Amino acid sequence: MDMNTQHPGAANTTTSVTGSKNNKEPRLVTIEWHMLDKRKFFPLSMTSSFTIRCFLHPLNVIKTRIQVQKHNSTYSGTVDAFWKIWLSEGGAGLYRGFWISMPQLLSGMAYMASYESVREVMFTEGGITDSRVRALCGGAVASLVSQTIIVPFDIISQHMMVIGQKHGHSVLNPLNIDYQYASNKEVATRLVRAVYAHSGLLGFYRGYTASLLTYVPNSAMWWSLYHTYQDCLSLLLPASVPALAMQGLSASLGGATTAVISNPFDILRARLQVCTNESNSIAGTMRQLWQEERLKIFTKGLSARLIQTIVYSSVIISGYETVKRLAVRDEYKHMVRW
Repeated sequence: MDMNTQHPGAANTTTSVTGSKNNKEPRLVTIEWHMLDKRKFFPLSMTSSFTIRCFLHPLNVIKTRIQVQKHNSTYSGTVDAFWKIWLSEGGAGLYRGFWISMPQLLSGMAYMASYESVREVMFTEGGITDSRVRALCGGAVASLVSQTIIVPFDIISQHMMVIGQKHGHSVLNPLNIDYQYASNKEVATRLVRAVYAHSGLLGFYRGYTASLLTYVPNSAMWWSLYHTYQDCLSLLLPASVPALAMQGLSASLGGATTAVISNPFDILRARLQVCTNESNSIAGTMRQLWQEERLKIFTKGLSARLIQTIVYSSVIISGYETVKRLAVRDEYKHMVRW
């Protein structure tokens, strides 16, 4: 998931509140955008997102390295990649490109604001009450906005993740920079200069179309599936199950389904952004991937992506929903269900 996420309600309702069991006290089903105190919401949300990114960044490094390698030339799987990186590079290797990816926090704010705004506008002005339709449209628009902001930083971050990695009989250094014995700051600076020298400003949006093909449908599908799973679980699970637990499980199921479906596009995006010596076109890169991997394009790096997506979806939803509950305006607090 492109994902900095939010939650819906347990059922597909037409309002933001529903009755409690005794039908006397209304309870919030969906915490809508206008119900939040933004002065509390944004600082709490950024803190939550930063903590989660610290925890999950190693999985992103592992996934990216597996995706750009030819066949299984360096790593045979997620666990093998973890131990090899740990033994050869230490903990720093698992956090390659971490600081250059921090602007993702800002794109995350743009993502959430866009998502919530689209959902609310569709409800208040368009009269659309189906939570899955609102989530589908909101997720697509939010991803478009965030990807436009983050792709340049993503490119530099991914280069830092894979530089020096074995790639067939060679070593990955697509931009031919001097990276040995250089600090992370020096490597990042040299990569920025090299990208500009190689392709100009357009170089910072290399793979942008592939990113949109990956993340816009991914985000839209994830939100729609999340609502669908939540509707189903609300009928299957007993009422004693906490709302946050049900939302976390729904998020994981939605993330797993989306990851499996969109995995080939994620590999395509990674190859386009990192392997600058390969084809510049989506079709050409896809043909090359098919020649190298065949049907493995559906499973290459999938275990790392599944782990990352399942954990990320569950954690980010739990964090995001907790933040929303803490930031809800005073007049709605008595209606919030945990």
